[in-house]
Amino acid sequence: MTHETTDYRHNQQKIEQLMVQLNQIVLDKPQVVKLALSGILAGGHLLLQDLPGMGKTTLAQGLAQLLGLSFNRVQFTNDMLPADILGMSIYDQSKQQFEFRHGPIFTQLLLADEINRSSPKTQSALLEAMEERQVSQDGQTHRLPQPFFVIATQNPLQQAGVYPLPESQLDRFLLCLSLGYPSPAAERELLKGQNRRELLQSLSAVLDADAVLLAQQGVKQVYVADVVLDYLQRLVAKTRASQEYHGLSPRGVLSLQRAAQAHAYVSGHMEITPEDIQAVFAAVTDHRLGQRFIPAHVTGGSSPQTIAQRILASVPVVI
Repeated sequence: MTHETTDYRHNQQKIEQLMVQLNQIVLDKPQVVKLALSGILAGGHLLLQDLPGMGKTTLAQGLAQLLGLSFNRVQFTNDMLPADILGMSIYDQSKQQFEFRHGPIFTQLLLADEINRSSPKTQSALLEAMEERQVSQDGQTHRLPQPFFVIATQNPLQQAGVYPLPESQLDRFLLCLSLGYPSPAAERELLKGQNRRELLQSLSAVLDADAVLLAQQGVKQVYVADVVLDYLQRLVAKTRASQEYHGLSPRGVLSLQRAAQAHAYVSGHMEITPEDIQAVFAAVTDHRLGQRFIPAHVTGGSSPQTIAQRILASVPVVI
């Protein structure tokens, strides 16, 4: 057995342990938990979009704690300035020179809570950090810790006091996830059980920064067969066939492949299948396609579908 195989199997055991513990905190959402962890191990940023009080912050804090990463939480407000996140240069009287004071973004996992309550100017301050993993201020470049992730939460656009994220910002998020309401059984457990925030305090790190970086390298090694790439490209071509919305960009296509590789890795296999692509497709594409819903009477179903769901239903798997 090679050293790489031993590392891989050890990491897989840790990942399974992590998901078990996280599912005890975020009840009845195993697929969302799996997708969130896949996004992190793919090296991407996550956007959690839902009503307030649905567990978005709990999921983000649980991930940070179990991954063993340094963590900062920033509550976004409409009067927040970019310097409140990035940091600023302050004049040091004793040294008679300006020194850059790091903002809360200098951490391994940043929770940008209710990101769409801040102004577009403040939202855009995150663009360079999310794409380049660095901050440029006063002609100097400051590298961010590695690994670096942003988990942002967003309230529905119909609520008061929110600014929609521009398409360029949405495209920086690898996955967009929603938790939704819990099942009656899960809600009963919440009512009768311990407070989720108190349970978070009892969590111990399962991985650490080095293990996360090792897992990211493992994700890149997940094999993608040509026939699976054919299926992926047929799905992408379908997104570009409509005049109602813009299709996936090349960056979106690469994101789809990377997310599918991560989903396969978290599932315990080193080759992606059409099922891996299907599992991540909506989370990767809906926010890039505007997350529009197709009415039920158009789809012939009993409930509306997102564009991604309709595309998945219309493109056959031919392997």
